[in-house]
Order: sequence, then structure tokens, then C-alpha cells
Amino acid sequence: MDDAAFDAIVAALRASRGMAAKADIGRVAERLGLAKTEIPVGDDCAAIPDGEGHLLFAIEGFMNEFVAADPWFAGWCGVMVNLSDIAAMGGRPVAVVDAVWADGEAAAAPLLAGLGAAALAYGVPIVGGHSNLRNAQGQLAVAILGRAGRRLLTSFDARPGDALVIAADHRGSYREPFDNYQAAIEAPPQRLRGDLAVLPEIAERGLARAAKDISQGGLVGTAAMLAESSGVSIDIDLDAIAPPPGVELARWLKTFPSYGYLIAVDPADVDGVCALFRARDLHAAKIGQIRAGSCITLTSSGRSAQIRDFEQDRLMGLRPQTAFA
Repeated sequence: MDDAAFDAIVAALRASRGMAAKADIGRVAERLGLAKTEIPVGDDCAAIPDGEGHLLFAIEGFMNEFVAADPWFAGWCGVMVNLSDIAAMGGRPVAVVDAVWADGEAAAAPLLAGLGAAALAYGVPIVGGHSNLRNAQGQLAVAILGRAGRRLLTSFDARPGDALVIAADHRGSYREPFDNYQAAIEAPPQRLRGDLAVLPEIAERGLARAAKDISQGGLVGTAAMLAESSGVSIDIDLDAIAPPPGVELARWLKTFPSYGYLIAVDPADVDGVCALFRARDLHAAKIGQIRAGSCITLTSSGRSAQIRDFEQDRLMGLRPQTAFA
């Protein structure tokens, strides 16, 4: 990568609205006193010990402009992104509930159709929720219940020395004009379900301790959340990142993919973890290194640039009590 391209990527990520918005999580958690609880806050799901494993509980709310511009896809995403959160912690879904607000039944119809289509494709039931068809605009939130075993993939367990692995589905396209790369709508249901099942397999086999699904903050923003929560630094090698065919790296770095995960993996297990994804025609590769510290750093062709130092500029502020030194 030449110097001009590297500098442009660094500048864009430092100014990223998607990453900056993640700071809201910490502000809300602090207001509610959640950071002081025994159960760590900041994961993709709340993990609640339950007998021989854990209940997983998560919720997603959607931007009003997204719901207005593409209501069917917003409904689909209501199910899909929640399933991704469950998988990211090494769990399997049980059921979802939704909250749909719209200006009349006709306006709600595409939202509900998208929700129903995704629930059918992924084989996860919608078991209830809340509706208001007398609202001035469309609004959507979807919550999910899942279950995991004793071994979780968390945001708090990346360790210095781990490799950073990306797993993503490149068999898709952008849902313009947003940076949502969808590779699910046309996929066979059995493939969708099997692809999600790779993450709990990794957890149950003890092949990784930490993971996050790539969210609205994009690849680098998601890595930043993982690094801060685990109290580590992450160096991301831009030259090791392979976007889908025809997609520019700068856009891929800020993309919200329908299937995309960052996983902290012991170097001895990188090949085995990547093989599980590749066996399903999913892209998987090592793209970085985890070390002691408190920074997110990008590297390329011998150059490096720090994107954020959490000691100086917190993101969510949900770090563990003791970081790795």
C-alpha cells in the first residue's frame, strides 16, 4: 500500500462516526451502574450462568433512517444481527422477540415480512414482542435469547501473544447506499445455519477464548472494542486483509458484514480455526497480533499509525480491573 492510501485510511478511521458511537455504550452503562456489577458488561450478549452453561441475552435497535430507507432489509437484519451476537459468544439461538412501531399496517408490512423471512431462513422462532401501528415513523428493535455451554467466547479474554483472525463471508454485495455487505438473503437456509454453528464449535473445542462480531464500527472499530475490553493492544496488518472481490480496502474496513467475526486465537490453533471456516467456503485469515498495551495500531509496508490509545482516550471505558502489562 502506498503512503497516500495508508494516510487516507488512517485519517478516515480516526474520524469514524461508527467507532465514536461506541462510546455511547460506556456512558449508558455508567449511568445505570452496570460497570460495577459482577457480570462483565460490554460483550455481544449478556451472559447469565445457568446450570451447566449460560443463557445469552441481547438486543439490537436500528437507526430510523435505515428503517425508513430499507424496511424489509431492516426487518431481516433484526434477526440476523442478533443471531450473530449469539454466535460471537459461542452460543446457539433459542428465540427472538421484536418491537415494531409504524405509521399504519401498510407501513409495518415490509418490516414484518423481513423479520419473518429471516426467522424462517435461520430456523429461529419469533415468539412475541410489542407493536404500535399508530406511530409517526417506523422504528425497530429486536431481542434474542440463546444458550451456550461452560466455555464462552468473550470480549474480555484476548491475551498478549494471541493472533487476530478474521472470518467473513465474501459471497455477497453491498445493500446500497449503506455500508452493509449482505451475503445471506440469497443463501440456502442450511448454509446460513451451518455457518453460524462454526463459532460455538470453536468455543466448545476450546480453540479460542475471545471473539466479537464485526458491527457498525467496522473491522477496526470492533477490534478497538475487543482490545479495550480485554486490556490489550491490537496491531492490524492492512496488507493481510483481503476484501471481497471488487471491494476497496477503505470501504471494507468500515463495512458491517452480514457474517464477519474477529477471533483471538493462540498461534498454535490459527490453522485449525481457519480450516473450520474455509471448509464452508468462508474467508478466514490471520490479520493481526495481540500484545500488551492499550492501543489500536495499523501497519502496512513497514509503516504504522496509532488509531487510539485507550489510556488517553477511552472508547467504552469498560475495561477489566487489571490490564496486561
